[in-house]
Amino acid sequence: MVPVREVTLDDWQVLREIRLAALKDTPWAFGSSYEREVAFTEEDWRGRILSRSVTFLGYLPEVSPAGIVGAVEEDPGTAELVSMWVSPRARGRGIGETLITTVVDWAKARQYEEVRLWVTEANSPARSLYERCGFVPTGESQPLPSNPSLTEIGMRRTI
Repeated sequence: MVPVREVTLDDWQVLREIRLAALKDTPWAFGSSYEREVAFTEEDWRGRILSRSVTFLGYLPEVSPAGIVGAVEEDPGTAELVSMWVSPRARGRGIGETLITTVVDWAKARQYEEVRLWVTEANSPARSLYERCGFVPTGESQPLPSNPSLTEIGMRRTI
C-alpha cells in the first residue's frame, strides 16, 4: 500500500519541491508554469495550502514524496481533482490510483456527488489512468491556461 498524507502548513517546502518538479517534468500538463511558481515566496506557498480544500502527497520509501494531488470545491456538490502528478521514477507503482482514490474518498466523506477534472487531451497516460479509476469524458474542452495551443478535456466520476 502507498502511504498518503495531507499537506499541512509546515509542509510548504515539500509542496514547493514536488510542485516545481512536476512543472519541470510535464509543463504541458498544468495550468501554470515553472517560471511563474519558482518565484513564489514562503508566504505564497503557505497561502496555496490554505486556499486549497486539500492537497495529498503519496510516498514510496525510495522516492519520497513520489506523487501529489489536490482537491477543491468546484460547485456545491462537486469536487475538482487538481494538480495530479507522479514522479517518473514512481510511475506504474500504484501511486496515481491511490492518490485518485484518496480524493474520491475525501469527496465522498464530504457528501459531494461527483469529482471532476481537466486533463490535457494529448496526455494519454493520464487519461487512461483516470478512465481506469472510473472517470468518463464530459464532452467539455478548453484551452490549457498555461499554453492555449493545447486543449484540456473535462472528465467526471459520479460518487
